[in-house]
Amino acid sequence: VQLQASGGGSVQSGDSLRLSCVASGRTGSILAMGWFRQAPGKEREFVTTMTWSDDNTYYADSVKGRFTISRDNAKNAVYLQMNSLKPEDTGLYFCAADTYCNPTYLFTQPLRYDFWGRGTLVTVSS
Repeated sequence: VQLQASGGGSVQSGDSLRLSCVASGRTGSILAMGWFRQAPGKEREFVTTMTWSDDNTYYADSVKGRFTISRDNAKNAVYLQMNSLKPEDTGLYFCAADTYCNPTYLFTQPLRYDFWGRGTLVTVSS
């Protein structure tokens, strides 16, 4: 599975951005797709994920109510709508795909996901 993320940019606090991630290759093996982010000098952190079988979604507390994950099956794409952006949302955003459902890791942990796209940078200034 190959993942291509896009849509990052530089915005002001309170603005919105929409990130996209298009999957190609063995997309039929995808069980869930999620978004993670990594701020400079910090570890990669969970943002949101969506299960493919039932469209269940989960969000980090820090983005709940502001961010929305969605998908377009026809395009093999997943989106991250980010509203009311804050400077602390700044970071490199990665989309990831889980094709194995490794029970060793929680869906909030990066190691749960076995395919990753290149990050797209989001910068929010105050």
